[in-house]
Amino acid sequence: MVNTNTLAELAEQLDLGSYLYLGKGISKGGGRSLKSLLANAFEAVLGAVFLDAGYDAAYHYYLNRYRHLPEPGQDENFKGRLQQVAQERLGQTPVYDSEGAKVGTHREYTSVVFAGGDPLGTGHAATKQEAEQEAARASLESLVGAVKPLPAAKPQRSARTRARRPKAREKTSPPTSPVDEPSTNNVPFTVLPEPVHEAALPEPPRSRQFGEPPE
Repeated sequence: MVNTNTLAELAEQLDLGSYLYLGKGISKGGGRSLKSLLANAFEAVLGAVFLDAGYDAAYHYYLNRYRHLPEPGQDENFKGRLQQVAQERLGQTPVYDSEGAKVGTHREYTSVVFAGGDPLGTGHAATKQEAEQEAARASLESLVGAVKPLPAAKPQRSARTRARRPKAREKTSPPTSPVDEPSTNNVPFTVLPEPVHEAALPEPPRSRQFGEPPE
């Protein structure tokens, strides 16, 4: 839902490319249609909605626009998938060597991905990031065959703004046995304690304090 291609499509719906302030060089080279710039522009608009109207407004604004896309966004993170495959099969982490060159009126980037000292694939695109993704895709095709982007599922229309906490389990009292149940037929009675018979103690002698006369 938040990959560059999806955000760029949402920006194209709003024609954000025509509102970007760009330099003359990148503007003539097709910068207003670059996916990376369009994605950043849409993120800026979404951030403005959040600052002005709050989280819920930004949440619904994004989902409403996302649901109107003709197709779900595609996950084209070939670099991440290549890293996993290269580490599992080759025990190496891919490294990218990218260079840019001016081709006619626009700039083009070429990226070569290496695993150790061996090149795995090469990619060409208008941006460095896209060239690296193309190089990763070509490398995956050489290692595992044809590669298809993973589709991202659309959210359900019943999605809530915030996840609710699961309800606490209701406390249930243990089942009472027939012995514990009160009887309604018996008349309540009170058990009195038995009287305690104390031994008679001899009376203590009278005190002679305070000037009492002897007996």
